[in-house]
Amino acid sequence: MLRSTDPVAKSVKSPTARTVDEYISKAPERFQSSLQHLRRAIRSAAPEAQEIIAWRMPCYRQNGMLVFFAAFKSHMSFFPASKTIVPKFKNRLKGYEISGTTIHFTPEKPLPPDLVKQIVKARVKENEARIKRKAK
Repeated sequence: MLRSTDPVAKSVKSPTARTVDEYISKAPERFQSSLQHLRRAIRSAAPEAQEIIAWRMPCYRQNGMLVFFAAFKSHMSFFPASKTIVPKFKNRLKGYEISGTTIHFTPEKPLPPDLVKQIVKARVKENEARIKRKAK
């Protein structure tokens, strides 16, 4: 059983999803379309990224972790996995609740796909730069 602190746990009482398709299908029905749109934007911006389930939520890896997303009882969250990304996009994120490096959104106010793509591409560049620094 999922613990109550886990994404989707408050609305879906079932074993952890093994795939992103399964995760989205277990999310509250009103969130599923928004999660699919978010997933498509991420995959479009980082087609080489590996799509996995980690920490009980969809995650994308390319030269390290890129981004994550999760569904909760009353909102969804997008996690850019970087302390520098949210400040870089703060003007475009006005109107969204931000908590640290987490962006909260709802079906009524989804994240624009072009913004998601820009964030993901910025994360790809950050990871590539980190790999280059380590190689020196």
